[in-house]
This record gives sequence, structure tokens and C-alpha cells, in this order.
Amino acid sequence: MSWTHRRRWTSAVLCGVSLALVATACSSGKESDSAATGPQHQTGPISLVYAQKQGDQEYFIGEADGAKAKAKELGVDLKVVNLGNDANKAVTEVNNAINQKASGVIVVVPDPSVGPQVAQLTKTGGVALLTSDDQVCTTGPDPAKCAKDQLVPRVGFSGTQMGTEVGRRAGEDFKKAGWKPEETAIVDAWKQDVTVCTDRVEANKKAFRAAAGVDVRVIDVGTDNTPSDAQNKISATVAGNRSVKNWIVMGCNDENVSGGVAAIQNSGYAAENVLGVGLGAYLACKEWRGGKPTGFKAALFINGKDVGALAVQTIYDYLKNGKAMPAEAFAPTTMVDSSTWQQVGVPCS
Repeated sequence: MSWTHRRRWTSAVLCGVSLALVATACSSGKESDSAATGPQHQTGPISLVYAQKQGDQEYFIGEADGAKAKAKELGVDLKVVNLGNDANKAVTEVNNAINQKASGVIVVVPDPSVGPQVAQLTKTGGVALLTSDDQVCTTGPDPAKCAKDQLVPRVGFSGTQMGTEVGRRAGEDFKKAGWKPEETAIVDAWKQDVTVCTDRVEANKKAFRAAAGVDVRVIDVGTDNTPSDAQNKISATVAGNRSVKNWIVMGCNDENVSGGVAAIQNSGYAAENVLGVGLGAYLACKEWRGGKPTGFKAALFINGKDVGALAVQTIYDYLKNGKAMPAEAFAPTTMVDSSTWQQVGVPCS
């Protein structure tokens, strides 16, 4: 593969993205040492590697399907790799992509600490880099402490916007239920070293207070973002707080809420005393499809297919046409519940 232009690292931000997705506001375009690369005009075939954490999770399966469909449409050779939760595998697979002369890599890192290494490898190897879902910093392990022009371009969802929607719905439903604040507790569960998760949780707390009009005690629970770990951790939380009569469950994703709702109901609480608002809807819909009473009351639907398709389109446009990659591009979301999820088109495999 030959490159006809000297690679440059830039913080250029592109306003307006395809597929009716919303991008962030434009920056100055000043050149820097960031992970965004300068204009490219690749004339030959384009090959991409999409390396995802937790590739067997419903959301990421949808993301891979969307990426594959878009790659087929564009004539791109795409390889999807499941990294699981192995951060070292992320580094290995990026190295493999470079050795196999891939044109570009899209990555969802299992742990942001490997971000600088991944960014440096692709820069040295002359391979374009784009992240989806989770942020990656080129200069340090914690994207939350990273200068904005040192973040790798990202396609996904706005953590703040999503958390706000979740918290608002939980606050509104809390008011409708007529629960007393002193008899209620909120469990907020998430993987606490993932920046986008923290963004969601901070936003859901703020939005809940605004919608509910009162303060309710919040118990933060650290998990690995899987249902089983959330269930184990929240079971212990419930056991230590038996005086609580009503539970509200929020978190980073459907997995945390699903595990939390299961833990609380398995501890003897009725579905009517649990108010879970998820993020994803891919697990919530399974509860609703069964028709049984559940504490999983609502979820924000995020469509992984949109993100996968946009990620492929974004890096293709950059490689083929020299179109600068946006600092961040966001996909739309929709709040659903047991009465609306089917008409909205939530896939529920």
C-alpha cells in the first residue's frame, strides 16, 4: 500500500455527518499531535479491521452487522475481530492489521490504558485509526484527563445526552409511582474506568434530580459492565440495605440494569418496587417480550448498526476522498418501554 501524502496529525473537526447523524461543533482545525490523520487519497482497494471489545454482546453484534453491510456497499474488505475483555489482544490485533497492510483500523478498546500504544502503533505503521463507542487518548491512559486535540476521532453516542435521557425518564417514573424519597435508593452501576460510562452516570444523576424534584440517596456500584457481575455486586448492596422499600436502577448499559433488576427481585422485592431504566434496550426487550411483571421499566434504544455503518463510512471517506474525520459523531437514540419497543423496531434476538 502506498500513501501519496505525508501523514499529518490534526485536530480537525468535521461538522455535519451522513446518515442524519449529528456531529459536535467545529474546532479551529489547528494542526497538532493528535491521532487524527491528514488528507488521504488512496486509489487502490481499501481494507479495514474492526476490533471490538465484548464482540458477543448484543449491541456489538449489531455494530458488526452494520459495519459489514456498509463495507459491502462501499466495496471495502472488512475483517471484524472480537477482543473480548482482553486489552492485550487489542494491541496484538492492531499489530496484525499493520502487518497485513490494512488501510485502517476501527477499534473499541477493552481498556483505555492501551490507547496510547494503539495510537502510536497505527501512526508508526501508517494506518488510519478511528475509535467507536469508547474514547482513546494518544498521550495517556485516561481519556477524561486528555486534551481534546489528543483524543482519537470517535463515532458513537453522546454519553451526556444518553445519561440525561435515562435520568429524566427515571425521575419522571419515580414521581408517577408516588414513592417517598426516604424509602427509596438509587443504584448506579458501571465500569468506573470507562470515560463514556462515567459521562452517562454523572448525567443520569443530574437529570434524575431535575425531573424528580427531590434528592434520593445514590449508591454507586463498580462493575465490569456485564449482567452477572452487576447482579453479584448489587445483590451485596441490597443485602446491606434491607430498610430500602423501593429501588431505582440505572447505569452504563442494559447489562448493569438487567443484572441489578434481577438481583433486587431475587432478593424478594416485587417488580412494582423496582424501577430500572436501561441503556441499549437489547436486554430490556427480552424482559418485555416474555410478558411477565418486571422491574425493567424502560430503556434508551441505541442502534449499534448505525454506529458500525457510520464508522466504516467515516474512515472510508477519509482514506478515499481526504475528508477529515470528525472529532466525534453521534447517532440518534429513542426511549422505549414495554408498550413501544416493537413499533420503534428494537431488534430482540
